[in-house]
Amino acid sequence: MCALPLAAAAVTAPRIQLQLLCRGLAAAMSTARPLKSVDYEVFGRVQGVCFRMYTEDEARKIGVVGWVKNTSKGTVTGQVQGPEDKVNSMKSWLSNVGSPSSRIDRTTFSNEKTISKLEYSNFTIRY
Repeated sequence: MCALPLAAAAVTAPRIQLQLLCRGLAAAMSTARPLKSVDYEVFGRVQGVCFRMYTEDEARKIGVVGWVKNTSKGTVTGQVQGPEDKVNSMKSWLSNVGSPSSRIDRTTFSNEKTISKLEYSNFTIRY
């Protein structure tokens, strides 16, 4: 098998992909997408139903950072940070979806603010 045609194709295709990647990175780092931070508390049947695990999984899928934990009063609380559109997606999930066995009665959001940089590097469950 001749490696020359493969080498030529390998040089051309990655160049286009690299240009697209650079554009994507530039857009992600642009100030056009402000970062948001918001605290939340979820009320209902949200403990003992894997709510924290599903929250962590959904946050990682969406691409936000922060934390989640159970409270002594039977709620789940936490903080979400990331680009505004992704934070809004997570807020919607926390208000309407949750884990399969959960029942969300209401979700409150507080301390919503624009931030200059993320305070967390990932999304974690706190104990």
